[in-house]
Amino acid sequence: MQNTATPTHCPYCALQCGMNLTAAPDGTVELSERADFPVNRGALCGKGRTAPAVLSSRVRLTSPLVRSEGTLVPASWEEALDRIAEGLSRTRTEHGPDACGVFGGGGLTNEKAYTLGKFARVVLGTSQIDYNGRFCMSSAAAAGMKAFGLDRGLPFPLEDIPRTGCVILVGSNLAETMPPSLRFFNELRENGGTLIVVDPRRTKTAEQADLHLAPRPGTDLALALGMLHLVVAEGRTDEEYIRERTTGWEEARAEALAHWPEYVERITGVSVPELREAVRMFCAPESAMVLTARGPEQQSKGTDTVGAWINLCLATGRAGRPLSGYGCLTGQGNGQGGREHGQKADQLPGYRKLTDPEARRHVAEVWGVDPDSLPGPGRSAYELLDALGTDIRALLLMGSNPVVSAPRAAHIEERIKSLDFLAVCDVVLSETAALADVVLPVTQWAEETGTTTSLEGRVLLRRQAITPPDGIRSDLEVMHELADRLGVEKGFPTDPEEVFEELRRASAGGPADYSGITYRRLVEENGVFWPCPTDGDAPEPAHPGTPRLFHDRFATEDGRARFVPVAHRAAAEEPDDEYPVLLTTGRVVSQYQSGAQTRRVDELNAAAPGPFVELHPRLAARLGAAEGDPVAVVSRRGRAVAPARITHAIRPDTVFMPFHWPGEGRANTLTNPALDPTSRMPEFKVCAVRVEAVNS
Repeated sequence: MQNTATPTHCPYCALQCGMNLTAAPDGTVELSERADFPVNRGALCGKGRTAPAVLSSRVRLTSPLVRSEGTLVPASWEEALDRIAEGLSRTRTEHGPDACGVFGGGGLTNEKAYTLGKFARVVLGTSQIDYNGRFCMSSAAAAGMKAFGLDRGLPFPLEDIPRTGCVILVGSNLAETMPPSLRFFNELRENGGTLIVVDPRRTKTAEQADLHLAPRPGTDLALALGMLHLVVAEGRTDEEYIRERTTGWEEARAEALAHWPEYVERITGVSVPELREAVRMFCAPESAMVLTARGPEQQSKGTDTVGAWINLCLATGRAGRPLSGYGCLTGQGNGQGGREHGQKADQLPGYRKLTDPEARRHVAEVWGVDPDSLPGPGRSAYELLDALGTDIRALLLMGSNPVVSAPRAAHIEERIKSLDFLAVCDVVLSETAALADVVLPVTQWAEETGTTTSLEGRVLLRRQAITPPDGIRSDLEVMHELADRLGVEKGFPTDPEEVFEELRRASAGGPADYSGITYRRLVEENGVFWPCPTDGDAPEPAHPGTPRLFHDRFATEDGRARFVPVAHRAAAEEPDDEYPVLLTTGRVVSQYQSGAQTRRVDELNAAAPGPFVELHPRLAARLGAAEGDPVAVVSRRGRAVAPARITHAIRPDTVFMPFHWPGEGRANTLTNPALDPTSRMPEFKVCAVRVEAVNS
């Protein structure tokens, strides 16, 4: 009897592309096209196409590991779970609940993220929980909340992009980071629309643009303000829209007028004619969009930078109207849902604020606990990691690899090593897991059922397609067992649908309301867009979901969008005589995030075998470096060495490194942990370095 294909979704980026999986008789997994899912229509990038390779027992963990005499050795599940419970309990008794930290990941399903937040606050009683999604789109989230009163990656489906008139794409190389999405932008241009790409590198995405603006890294804020200045000066504002649908325009307008084009040209390196052309292209059609990604967001002024691009949309009437608006291209597979349901330091399920008494009351009632027992907000991701070994003595980590992915990574590696106790749940033995006292092998995407929320705000059901190997348990089972050992016998179910039903109740009435979503609907409707409230006690929720936000009103108290006045300021670290060059970081098409999974796939390693330093021929000539020669990049935090890749596609004052690899080529050894004051996002995208030739 032939096995039936299971429709599911890719484990990697926030597109969550649809695919079909079939378990073959020989135990392998066959992947086939799933044309019915509208985001990718069957297309997959190399990462998605090779995702089943990580299911192989050759590359993944198959047994719990415990540290014995300095070495990780196989152990039984009972011994491993007992060791974790003992380590957490001892820490809590000796140092208090906040000495226990919890660190999650943007790849965890909504069910896992929800349960992890509940576990931290109910079982451990700790405020010290955050996740690596803080490093993803937190600045865009903070700016969206300020302007619109709600944060959802895209306030419209991707299918709207080809029908708009112009898109400004800021700091995204989606041709490499999420290749199937490039189709929407190609269709935009085929339909007569235009694409403007803002990036200091001439990436594969920038090559597709009608206009490429290459600002100096860290100056996107000035660029947006310069464009808004020209919008005002050229009489391109939508005064009726500003009057009827916004507040705060005069203050924002005054700041923009202080950033005249010649001043912005000196800051950014983008010429005044280019600025004028960008404004003309953006304002000429009836509809337009601005989409940001990590480029402008991963800065110590990321919230203000995104706010400036939102102000440009508001001033021209390009938000809350059909085929127009501001959106953020979320990075991680569940970066959106991961923070909506309690994995973030300051939030409760449903995107509720942890400091809101009514939110605490509602969630505590669902959880069956006293609202006063819930701890307050804790540290943000980098601040939590920086406190390891001092204020935080034990850490439970799920689905993240900060030894590679955190800024100032060598320092964070030392902080992790200084812990009294570290437990890691992961699919593979990552660089962080290798430092743990206990490592638990857990199920992954194809071996479990659960929901994720894509960059569109579309809640999706990933369905189990294969049986996990013997000796593997799910994260939900892990938290159930640990809760039981730590004295909480109820409230941590292992069935994902049962968890989702509780999540529905906990999110009901919140900004990210999932209460009208059921597993049945997710299967039948190919996903449901939140917010999707339930209609009272109706047996079957009738709300259709919300593919497009803000057309009637914004999510603020008065229904109006808010201009937030912002002004350009320098990066936290500017070049000087000792460190005269700027470093920016990013991804390549054949690796993903810290590379913990993709670096175990032969085909992907053949395409992208290791780190490199991209530099302009003029800089290479000054160093005497040829293509492929090892060069050292040195910052105030450390030194990384990788082969030179010489190209005219980068500015002469800038070098680029991808951040997927550990070891001497680890880009995040160099990066600056300076934090945005609102989002607490580190400044991954710009720091001062010097580049040196390395004698072979």
